[in-house]
Amino acid sequence: MREVNASEVVGNSKFGRFHLMVFMWCLFAITFFDIAMYGVGLPLMMEEWNLTPVEAGGIASYSLFGMMVGALIFAPLADKMGRKRVLAICICIFSVFTLLSSFAPNPAFFSIMRFIAALGMGGLMPNVISLMAEYSPKKNKVLIVTSMYCGYSIGSILASLIGMYVMEQMGWRVLYWIGALPLLALPFFMKQFPESLSYYAIRKQGVKLAGILNRIDPEGDYKDLDDYEFAKVQEKAKGFPVKKLFEDKRTLSTFAFWVAAFNCLLMVYGLNTWLPKIMQQSGYGLTSSLSFNLISGIGQIGGSIIGGYLVGKMGHRRVLVSLCAIGTVCFVILGLTSNVVALYILIAFGGACTVGTMNLANTYISEYYPREIRTTGIGWALAFGRIGAIVAPTLIGLLLAANYSSQNAFMAFTVPSIMAALALLVVKERYGSYDKPQMEENIKLKATSNV
Repeated sequence: MREVNASEVVGNSKFGRFHLMVFMWCLFAITFFDIAMYGVGLPLMMEEWNLTPVEAGGIASYSLFGMMVGALIFAPLADKMGRKRVLAICICIFSVFTLLSSFAPNPAFFSIMRFIAALGMGGLMPNVISLMAEYSPKKNKVLIVTSMYCGYSIGSILASLIGMYVMEQMGWRVLYWIGALPLLALPFFMKQFPESLSYYAIRKQGVKLAGILNRIDPEGDYKDLDDYEFAKVQEKAKGFPVKKLFEDKRTLSTFAFWVAAFNCLLMVYGLNTWLPKIMQQSGYGLTSSLSFNLISGIGQIGGSIIGGYLVGKMGHRRVLVSLCAIGTVCFVILGLTSNVVALYILIAFGGACTVGTMNLANTYISEYYPREIRTTGIGWALAFGRIGAIVAPTLIGLLLAANYSSQNAFMAFTVPSIMAALALLVVKERYGSYDKPQMEENIKLKATSNV
């Protein structure tokens, strides 16, 4: 009987059909997560229900509070009962209650449906990040995970296009009809998508592990009777996952990640919720204002992919701090210019330095923690970050209600951008998981060889 480390087999593999299948399902889930984008339909919703900016911001905050609760509940649950199962539950909750949101007769009903749908959203995100990280080759893990997470931006772009060309004829509810489509794909997901390797190892399911590893590495000829380090995995899985976030000198870094996520998501949801409305108040029509949202989505994808590539050259922290610095400058200039071309360029950079930064930070955070608590680590960081997301729509709504100009609203984002950079500088990388991204290991090896 040979001993096989399943995670090492995956880590040393080349990207193939199996990896692509996992990637496409995770991308699909993330894309529809954002297709029912609240900010896109907000101008028409405010008009239909006569909402004030503060009331509209409050509705967004209720939804984001649901995401925080969902992350807190479903992330540790996934590390215990299986990530695939919890992910399926989250997709079901999100899809059903997103559809019900489209039939809302009033703001109260809409808020309740969105809150429940958001429970699924909150649990979905850390699970797809953890699963994609677990099934990605080490060599290009960061680029794969950040590219997958671009589904968030693809959803934003699709929502903007629907808003520009369909919504004025069919109303804002069409976004929520489309957002419910993942429910139809759920049976195919359950049939094709794998559970996490740790789930199978803890339960000593050698047949399942051998089947997956033979699809990833056909030449390995893995058998169900091989020892997949069952005893080691079971030992590591003991205990409460949340408590482990603060063990082995990880406490300071855990809090630093939470602060960084808070500030990043404050910027992300402040912009995503209010960008179309801010541009409308600046004198642009509905279609023109939504085009800024479209440009932001393109910038988000560019920032994620280029940033993922640069992480391989420079390391996570340098890239993340640099993006925060660029974002700070970008928001300052946004508050000073009214030139249309400059605004489009700056909005693209703003998307790259907000959502792009958060996408890269997700990989950084998940890789910091050992596999057995990876979903809990990223889930609780995102849950704490949701507090920033909750505050953002109401905060910007208050600024707009107080007749602050759009320039002042943009300038407000400089503060969280600086705070996120400072928090990331506090992270103690030497206490991170042994499963660090390959690129950071390469950087250390180069430094050692130079000495």
